[in-house]
Amino acid sequence: MRTANPALNKKTFEGLERTDAAHSMTIEGTVNKTAISLVLLIITAAWVWNIFFTTGNPAAVTPWIIVGVIGGLGAAIATVIKKQWAPITTPLYSALEGLALGGISAIFEAQFPGIVIQAVFLTFGTLFGLLAAYRSGLIKVTENFKMGIVAATGGIFIVYLLSFILGLFGVSIPLIHGSGIVGILFSLFVVTIAALNLVLDFDFIEHGAEAGAPKYMEWYGAFGLIVTLVWLYLEILRLLAKLNRR
Repeated sequence: MRTANPALNKKTFEGLERTDAAHSMTIEGTVNKTAISLVLLIITAAWVWNIFFTTGNPAAVTPWIIVGVIGGLGAAIATVIKKQWAPITTPLYSALEGLALGGISAIFEAQFPGIVIQAVFLTFGTLFGLLAAYRSGLIKVTENFKMGIVAATGGIFIVYLLSFILGLFGVSIPLIHGSGIVGILFSLFVVTIAALNLVLDFDFIEHGAEAGAPKYMEWYGAFGLIVTLVWLYLEILRLLAKLNRR
């Protein structure tokens, strides 16, 4: 059960206690927890969004973006380290990520009107499209498929990490962050890999339910899906921004 999502890897279910069917993880339960997490994310995102367009000042939402990024990272680390805390840390992570996404989305919307609704529709369209393809068997999650997505995700992480480190010294990786052909192709590649991580998450959650994982793992599975959805949304937003700049 390999997945590129750091929250859902092949060791996630190792060492967990097994419970009876009434207290075990289910796919339906994970879907419900994911829906609750998304609602919390949307509520806090809408709140920060409203602050931005009420004040018209990016500085008014910058603190909330910082709180969301740092707080969300802390909640994510706590969730991964202590899975039993997921019923508390997953909603907390979602709410904090909403603060960051609300501010980031508002800033992009001010630059490119209409871009956010496009990104939202594309994100959820991708989610439901891939879920349908996975459930129908159109997409087969083979070991080679898993290894390819894991390798590509790792490569993207290394590129972003290198870009961040170089950025601290005033150096930027040429082309990939620009709105030229190379930059757009790079963003298309990243969006594709982020989307395919959803397929690995679906497969992993299904296996977790079959394995009879504890009930709190429904929240953990929801956390993993939210992590991937946030990544996918941000990458789609960046791609659309590059296209709008051309």
